Amino acid sequence: MRRWLREDRAEDVDAFRTRARRHVLRGRGAAGVRGGWVTRLLAGYFAGRTAPLGPVGAAPVIAVFFNFAPAMVARALPDVWERASPAQTLTARLAGATGALARLTDGIPTSAVGAAADLLTEAVSRLDLAGRPLGAANAALPVPRDPLARLWQAATTLREHRGDGHVGALVAAGLSGCEPLVWRAARDLGREVLQPNRGWTDEEWNAATGRLVERGWLDGHHTPTATGVAAYERIEDVTDNAAATAWTGVDPERASALLAPIAHACRAALPLANPIGLPAHGSDSTAARPDPGGTTRVTASARAESRAIGGSGDLTPLPPSLSRCSQSCSPRFPQAETSSPVCGWWTTRR
Repeated sequence: MRRWLREDRAEDVDAFRTRARRHVLRGRGAAGVRGGWVTRLLAGYFAGRTAPLGPVGAAPVIAVFFNFAPAMVARALPDVWERASPAQTLTARLAGATGALARLTDGIPTSAVGAAADLLTEAVSRLDLAGRPLGAANAALPVPRDPLARLWQAATTLREHRGDGHVGALVAAGLSGCEPLVWRAARDLGREVLQPNRGWTDEEWNAATGRLVERGWLDGHHTPTATGVAAYERIEDVTDNAAATAWTGVDPERASALLAPIAHACRAALPLANPIGLPAHGSDSTAARPDPGGTTRVTASARAESRAIGGSGDLTPLPPSLSRCSQSCSPRFPQAETSSPVCGWWTTRR
């Protein structure tokens, strides 16, 4: 569901879907975000995602967003707050996300949407928010009464909570903001998608590539090594374990049954190539790729989910079931027999 407002997201739906984009930009215009298409898109994304924090400047956003180039963030902040207040932006992003979801979920029973919203809202109530600035800021917002708005708000909070934890794991591993993107581009996504959408220059990108080569994560041909794969999987495990509390007691089958139809509807609205790394709707993204040294390298979709939260609340090994976003911040969730994202962050598939 989100991106550019991504968070205006309903989540990715907000950013990529044409009708949703128009709806959200109209909302942004009403909130005071003016200018040309690129200006509004950039300002809308950063304003929408940072609004729960208040009228912050570029520096804290560069820190908490982590993998956006500082120059890209500084193009939008703090200038955007002279055009629209955080309160106006929050109203606009929720209206845009809800409007997009209303169209996309038109064929899904209202009772099912409400149940899905309740499930995610309950998960939010179990979050430990210490050390999670974006997760905590979103969790502190009023819970909407409208089921679609509540669904989106809960999904956004869960995503930001997990993203905060992932940033912590990346920092602890000694990675800079650009390096995880270079890693994903080398492993399964394209540089032509990731680099411009995160604002890094060629010089910055190439320098990050050099650092990964020095670390032994990439070889001389900029291909992932077995060392790099193992190291990044440890980061993912740390992230997953830190985010597991929210899913304690969740019934995997019920969760998948409620969220899969919404996932299908949202994935169908997103472009094939996207900076969040979602696989094509209905595609078989589980194929393994050979790694140097005879190890097995898989696509993000195939390798991403080795664990899911079971009914007991413990981390239970399962076959690959989800796809991470480009920041590897999408929650690992129970396996389902579908192929599409929910709220722009996780994708169930065969």
